[in-house]
Amino acid sequence: GSPSQEAIRSLTEETIDWYHQDMDAIGILRPTHEPRATKFVDAMIADIERMIEDGHAYHSQGHIFFSAMSNPIQGHLSGRTPDDEAAHRVEPNSAKRHPADFVLWKPSTGDQPSWDSPFGPGRPGWHIECSAMATRILGQDFDIHGGGSDLAFPHHDNEVAQAKCCAPDAGYANLWMHNGMVAVNGQKMSKSLGNFITVEQLRSRLPGGAIRLALLSTHYRGTLDWTQGLEQRALQTWKKWADLASNVAPQDAPKAI
Repeated sequence: GSPSQEAIRSLTEETIDWYHQDMDAIGILRPTHEPRATKFVDAMIADIERMIEDGHAYHSQGHIFFSAMSNPIQGHLSGRTPDDEAAHRVEPNSAKRHPADFVLWKPSTGDQPSWDSPFGPGRPGWHIECSAMATRILGQDFDIHGGGSDLAFPHHDNEVAQAKCCAPDAGYANLWMHNGMVAVNGQKMSKSLGNFITVEQLRSRLPGGAIRLALLSTHYRGTLDWTQGLEQRALQTWKKWADLASNVAPQDAPKAI
């Protein structure tokens, strides 16, 4: 049968706790909001209904698809249009009117999470989760949206499309900051190559401050090549800074002369 909401919540709590431990270790402050998609399903459904009403989405074989040809702001970030070949390979499905259309809502099988909706029991697509949460927390207009460079297409393009269809006059995000990827010894980090490194693993051999220093050693848009040499340099620098700071006594700010 379908996993219970309690089972989903339990797994989510566990993985969030791991994340918090890693972020605390490297000195990253907790964010003001940590939204969970499961708490915003009603908002996603409302946005989907708005897009259907305005002709930007349609029903087909139990799915709701976004109509790429109705997109008022095609290829906003990537420059790709629905007729680009790459757009056709995003998620092939014979139920689509156009190969570049993407899923807003899909039916769930027995072993998948499911929510009730006007479109039938199912779950939201990948893209609608993010635009629904962002606009409810930050408003229709906000300044900065971040994410990996691999998300500009199709994910961020599709986020903008959805947001513009739900609020045509809104800016959604005025500045997009896409960070580069992490490589290991010159190779892209991936599970298939067996070169995947987690922050938890790094914490067993490096202080949190040294991990953070290593992560900051490359411009955020560049590729970060994680090597043993990088770890050693970061550790040496961090130790030197820690030694210097250990000799500085806390004191009140100096008075203006």
